Amino acid sequence: MAKPSSTRRPPPSGPKPSGVKRSGLLHGFFALRHSRDGIVATWREESAFRQEVCAAVVLLPIAFVVPVSTTERVLLASSVLLVLLVELINSSIEAAIDRISLERHELSGRAKDCGSAAVTIAIVIGLMSWGMICGPLAWQWVRAHW
Repeated sequence: MAKPSSTRRPPPSGPKPSGVKRSGLLHGFFALRHSRDGIVATWREESAFRQEVCAAVVLLPIAFVVPVSTTERVLLASSVLLVLLVELINSSIEAAIDRISLERHELSGRAKDCGSAAVTIAIVIGLMSWGMICGPLAWQWVRAHW
């Protein structure tokens, strides 16, 4: 008698798929809808994300009008978007851990701490990018006008 395979997947829970595999534009449409849902859920649940979005609303237009090279412009905008990206990933880690258990556990705490550290590093990258690119411009402006 053969032993049951330990690699066998458990039966899926929830509604069964309709059998029609989405592809092409339809797949893209549903992927965008899920992306929107994730952004909206994070906006509702995470005050840090709301603050970072508000900062992005201010900084992204500045990135496109400040007199710098195209490469520097892309770096400025990307550093702002990186913070939002990492915050979304951090929020998904926290949500998954909270879904599993609200009980304190060393591994859960470590995962949440690592997600928080990733957000902090993304913010430092943003501050360094903006400081190194726009800092000299701001200093020139201050010296010329004060």
